[in-house]
Amino acid sequence: MDFMTGIDIAASGMTAQTQRIRIIAQNIANADSAATAPGQDPYRRQQITFKNVFDPMVGDKVVKVASVTNDQSEFRRKFDPSHPAADATGYISLPNVNPIIETADLQEASRSYQASLSAMDLLKTMASETIKRMSA
Repeated sequence: MDFMTGIDIAASGMTAQTQRIRIIAQNIANADSAATAPGQDPYRRQQITFKNVFDPMVGDKVVKVASVTNDQSEFRRKFDPSHPAADATGYISLPNVNPIIETADLQEASRSYQASLSAMDLLKTMASETIKRMSA
């Protein structure tokens, strides 16, 4: 693997983690978004998955987003009979987003992004040192 291939692979990891961070941010922003009318579903948490894909331009496998899907777990329920979306029993449905889990996922995505950035920086330094030594 040459330096540019390594940089391209690291960049694909950074791009994938950036998309993951956007999904997590969207989940956190909608964590308390209740439906506006009875019978409507609130915001549904999104999940992102990745896959390795051969990229002919890079000549190796890179990370790509495989899918962004809705989490089908149960909605949270809260008793609030005065809410416009309350059902006949006085309960409203809230998104299936747990801010604690989202925060942990955000930290993991951030660390993965940083690891790819560090790999890219190391490859750039190695390439620079190689060029410097070859021209000396």
